Amino acid sequence: MSPRELPAFANEDEEAAWWYANREKHDEEFARAFAEGRVRRGSVAQRLASARQVAMVSLAEPDAQAAAQLAGKMGVEVQSLLSELLHQAIRREIERAA
Repeated sequence: MSPRELPAFANEDEEAAWWYANREKHDEEFARAFAEGRVRRGSVAQRLASARQVAMVSLAEPDAQAAAQLAGKMGVEVQSLLSELLHQAIRREIERAA
């Protein structure tokens, strides 16, 4: 099965259920592809690693100061606060764009 043959999923739960229900078929397809030499070593791992790379973000001084003050009030590291805020904003925009 190629990625183009995947059904459209309404949400992550639906996708997870589909992959679980079809796991044996995909295990067989992977074993066949591996035996035929069609599996490239580390291709998925390389894509995941590139997605996990650290992104440098520049903040205007007032924003950096506000983040530091907020993190102090919350008792968390500034890096953790900014990471969580960015994560929430990205998720919100993904939902909005869907």
